[in-house]
Amino acid sequence: MPRLQRILIANRGEIAVRIIHACHDTGRTAIAAYADPDADALFVHLADEAYALHGVDAKSTYLNIDAIIETAKKAHADAIHPGYGFLAENADFAEAVAAAGMAWIGPGADTIRMLGSKVEARRIAAEVGAPMAPGTTEPVRDPSEVVAFAERHGLPLAIKAVYGGGGRGLKVVHRLEDVREAFMSATHEAELAFGNGDCFIERFLARPRHVEVQVLGDRTGSVVAVGTRDCSLQRRNQKLIEEAPAPFLPDEITRRLESAAVAICKKACYESAGTVEFLVDPDGTMSFMEVNTRIQVEHPVTEAVTGVDLVAAQLAIAEGARIREIPGLEDGCTPAVHGHAIEFRINAEDPALGFVPFPGTVDGLRVPTGIGVRFDSGVEAGGTIPGQFDSMLAKLVIAAPSREVCLARARRALAEIAVAGIPTVVPFDRAVLEQPAFVAEDGDFGVYTRWIEEEFLPSVDVAALSGGACGRRAAPTDPVESWIEIDGRRVRLGLPAGLASLASLAAGLSDSGESDMQSAFLAPRMSDSGESDNHGGGTPLESTITGTLVRWLADDGAQVCEGDSIVVLEAMKMETEIAASASGTLHRSAKVGDFAQYGENLGFIE
Repeated sequence: MPRLQRILIANRGEIAVRIIHACHDTGRTAIAAYADPDADALFVHLADEAYALHGVDAKSTYLNIDAIIETAKKAHADAIHPGYGFLAENADFAEAVAAAGMAWIGPGADTIRMLGSKVEARRIAAEVGAPMAPGTTEPVRDPSEVVAFAERHGLPLAIKAVYGGGGRGLKVVHRLEDVREAFMSATHEAELAFGNGDCFIERFLARPRHVEVQVLGDRTGSVVAVGTRDCSLQRRNQKLIEEAPAPFLPDEITRRLESAAVAICKKACYESAGTVEFLVDPDGTMSFMEVNTRIQVEHPVTEAVTGVDLVAAQLAIAEGARIREIPGLEDGCTPAVHGHAIEFRINAEDPALGFVPFPGTVDGLRVPTGIGVRFDSGVEAGGTIPGQFDSMLAKLVIAAPSREVCLARARRALAEIAVAGIPTVVPFDRAVLEQPAFVAEDGDFGVYTRWIEEEFLPSVDVAALSGGACGRRAAPTDPVESWIEIDGRRVRLGLPAGLASLASLAAGLSDSGESDMQSAFLAPRMSDSGESDNHGGGTPLESTITGTLVRWLADDGAQVCEGDSIVVLEAMKMETEIAASASGTLHRSAKVGDFAQYGENLGFIE
């Protein structure tokens, strides 16, 4: 197969930067495709060429197959790398790339479709003898089906997006009365994040570890396990800290998981990088979860302990290389592991406020340095974290000869890192490294998938974990630096702030009326309206995140009780429920679709 030289990256943020690095390391041209909020993002600056997708949200840009294919043709791309998230596990996208005459850097469309359906993946896992918990083999269409499953198999249970990942579209139900709202929320999140709201259900293990196996496969049918990772430290079912190899895991369990992962992927004719995820109970019970048919966020810890460049391997395999031709895998077997590595996802979230996401501007960034320290960032000082996308701004990866040294090195690096302008989870990371359950000096590793919510947060002073939640900012008065695009290349220019605002308004005008840009610019914040701030002596209902109101759970004028969940906001593809802080009559001032800043009033309780 001819060399793939021009690689279009159908993604954004940190993973786009990572792919750009791999392209440059292997002598290839990296091409960025970006949404309007990412026009000044780091990955756009680092790419050799950059093309606008002309949209403000994921649906019109990074999830828009037609727009990406058109952009790739315009850029004369040889191949498309989807990264993770967005369209990375979309079989239709993989087929569209091939139909357009370009190479797809990932597993084939049939494999994605087969393993991307979690019910089909469970069937394959059963065929090869992989262990797993009871669950449905078809998507559920109604909350009553969930109730019937719970009555048959018991609680708790998990409602999971069929095409989901990253914790989106996953809800755990502990009470039958919570089924309806959990089902609606899971399907809504799945539709937002993956364009498909189908969900299935399975029995939920209460205190398991999350252990996964990295795999690589080639076109000849060879599949190799490239080690294990532990990803048990999660909140809202999204990972925060990951490490490789999975610590304190008996050798027989490691071998069983790696063997099952390879068998599943061979059965599915797997090509490229992928991850097979399992749950491991304290009693040694193992349960297959899913296969992620893409590169994983936490892949750097595997790279650190094996020496295998997984993204470069993806590029080589897409060109037809065999596993034995990948540096570090010359013998075709699982590579030897050297030392230990831990990854910390640096998210724009405030742990003291329930890990709610905070879009905003990174005013300052101090990056830790030193031996064994890797900082994969999707943003630089002065960059922004848009509210439309994921909250992760960087990954701090620490490698060392042993887990003990790795923990010490991580403490030092986390003490050095500093982010100004937005809250981050760094205070949480520092606190976790002092927890006996995580450090496990005696070998008793006490972390499991709900450890943060059930044990860590109740035992610490949550206020001490504050990442520094920020208030709203005044309108800019300094000159605004902007850009224009000419044939995929950007030219920068500066404008006074007032003139820049007028230019934004003018750009939004159209013959048919207000465009999305103009509407967004002219729409007042809810706090700018006297009506929304006037709560008539009642208790204000304040937004606990910066995001979009997607659903009211109580009618205007309804009687609500303190602690009741009454409204749902969405930010960075995750939903957050806001509870009543008092009992009384609800008076709603915000409506579905409104954008709320942190602390703004959505109504009041009389």
